[in-house]
Amino acid sequence: MTTQSPFADTVSSAMPLSVNALAQPLLTKLLDRLPQLGLTARRDARGVLIVDAGIDAPGSVAAGAAIAEICMGGLGEVHVRTAGSHSARDEWPTIVDIASAQPVLACLASQYAGWSLAASKEETGGKKFFALGSGPARSLACKEPLYEELRYRDNASHGCLVLEVDRAPPEVVIDKILRDCKLDARHLTLILTPTASRAGTTQVVARALEVALHKAHVLGFSLSDIVEGTASAPLPPPGHESIDAMGRTNDAILYGGRVHLSVTGSDDAARDLAQRLPSSASRDFGRPFADVFKEYEYDFYRIDPALFAPAEVWVSNLSTGHTWHAGATRFDLLRPLWLAEA
Repeated sequence: MTTQSPFADTVSSAMPLSVNALAQPLLTKLLDRLPQLGLTARRDARGVLIVDAGIDAPGSVAAGAAIAEICMGGLGEVHVRTAGSHSARDEWPTIVDIASAQPVLACLASQYAGWSLAASKEETGGKKFFALGSGPARSLACKEPLYEELRYRDNASHGCLVLEVDRAPPEVVIDKILRDCKLDARHLTLILTPTASRAGTTQVVARALEVALHKAHVLGFSLSDIVEGTASAPLPPPGHESIDAMGRTNDAILYGGRVHLSVTGSDDAARDLAQRLPSSASRDFGRPFADVFKEYEYDFYRIDPALFAPAEVWVSNLSTGHTWHAGATRFDLLRPLWLAEA
């Protein structure tokens, strides 16, 4: 196995970081706890392992946190905690915490949902299919231009892909994944996580750090200057259907997400990143995401890209010791959306 690193000048070639290899022990641990986590798993006719995390299986919040760590390619930690009593008046009781010492690889090379997988009605013999693939197997296929910029490709012999779907992918899509990842069928694992499920909601909220990394990339900040990151976001109960669930998970990050990035480089660049990173920089800020999505006729590409960001950020420049803070959480917006009147 050989793995190219986006930090070839600082990472020893004798110790390559393979997001798929690092995710394997976490996947094994998940499979060892299927009943405890409310998951089921089966192999299809070709031998691909398919894990149900919320379609027919009940799933769980704990499963969502474990899947999020797999999705980060073994380079991130995800924990679910109860908010402290000092903040209970202003915040939500359950918080997801995320941390990574390799945030670019964990979030962009692995966790980011950037691989478009689609099949027409003719190809499926029934209903058309669309999903965005996330997780370490993306770095085997490298179908996105992002990988050219990262200068990263993983050549591991096993791969795992997470799909935010409410039904299993058709054979034509699985064939594409196997072909593009160059994997034997028995070495591919697909984890299915509907957003309107406990595991699905948790693993999406656990993308708060990834959302910040993606926004930093869009803003043109040097990815090689981002060296560490932590994040947190409130965990709502799943929405009753997919659009409601999507709205809740996005709102959790846009209005409740907090991110702290440690960077190197110039103070001007760090200050500019802090000022431009929060979701409040968007013209669409201040309204429930489900309402914004509906207004744009359910077309993600019409939404202001600046909205996809955490609510509150800190950027610390390790080169100078200076830190900048911008944005603020808006639990006053979240509570009416999530909390029923007594």
